[in-house]
Amino acid sequence: TTDHFYVFPSSAPEEFLDIEIDTAREIGVRFHPTRGSMSLGRSQGGLPPDDVTQSWEAILKDCDRLIAKYHDPDPFAMTRIVLAPCSPFSVTKKSLAETAVFAREKKVFMHTHLAETNDEDDFCRQKLGMSPLEYMESVGWTGPDVWYAHGIWFTPEEIKRLGDMNCGVAHCPCSNLRLGSGICHVPALLEAGVRVGIAVDGSASNDSSNLLKEMQTALLVHRVGTGVSSMPPRKVIRMATRGGADILGQPEIGQIQPGMAADLALFRLDRIDFAGAMADPAHAVLFCGSAPRAEYTIVAGRVLVEKGELTGLDEREVFHRANDLAAGLLRRAGK
Repeated sequence: TTDHFYVFPSSAPEEFLDIEIDTAREIGVRFHPTRGSMSLGRSQGGLPPDDVTQSWEAILKDCDRLIAKYHDPDPFAMTRIVLAPCSPFSVTKKSLAETAVFAREKKVFMHTHLAETNDEDDFCRQKLGMSPLEYMESVGWTGPDVWYAHGIWFTPEEIKRLGDMNCGVAHCPCSNLRLGSGICHVPALLEAGVRVGIAVDGSASNDSSNLLKEMQTALLVHRVGTGVSSMPPRKVIRMATRGGADILGQPEIGQIQPGMAADLALFRLDRIDFAGAMADPAHAVLFCGSAPRAEYTIVAGRVLVEKGELTGLDEREVFHRANDLAAGLLRRAGK
């Protein structure tokens, strides 16, 4: 999995992303953490508040530190660092170009948000005289080592170029519907040869982070206007497994075959939700029931979820701690 971690408040500890990486290692997650960044605050014409931005020098220094400390380029790696400015409009054009050069020197992947809203497309064309994708092309942000979150508002011609350049797109259907951003043209992207994976987006725009729910939504939403045959269940399952592996550059994960990583998710289908649907379990898990939790999850041969419960931490403790923190935030906001 991966996480776009891009908010670094001025009050945060210096090694902020390390906390997430260490926790992922403790649980046993195969993790591609992204070192996000925002350097262009509101006082400089950017979108984020100034107190969550950093100097470009500090950002590059921390990227270099994280790569040296955590990045594993070998097959079956459990941790790989990704460089990920929040969006093309939260850092300068020079910073984007320098990130691309630096990432390729270090042989790490790149990620950012792109083409999520129609407003973004209008803003980019009015301010820069080009589309968001054209802007990415101008700073070296295309290729097999790049993937974008959302990618809703690409034109048909841009979709073809994305395929030609072997870019990736992380499709977040529930977030896109929740925010009313639009519907990504996934069938067209796949037809053009674009690498597409399924993602849950962040908790600010997705309230469950349930991959099965995303898969069920992707299955249904892309049948509208394009026909039932454009999005069969097995195509969705492939996007959620091998599609994600392709985007992350780990061909040794995402499929069950001899020699591949021992990463498995197992679901119980002997429940009333699935009664009468066992002729095709792949169809059943996406069409029936309410996005069940995995009964067992195995990563690198290690059982991380057993009988529906995480083995590496106390879920109830996390639940109560998160509620306490959320209540504190609401109190400070006067709500």
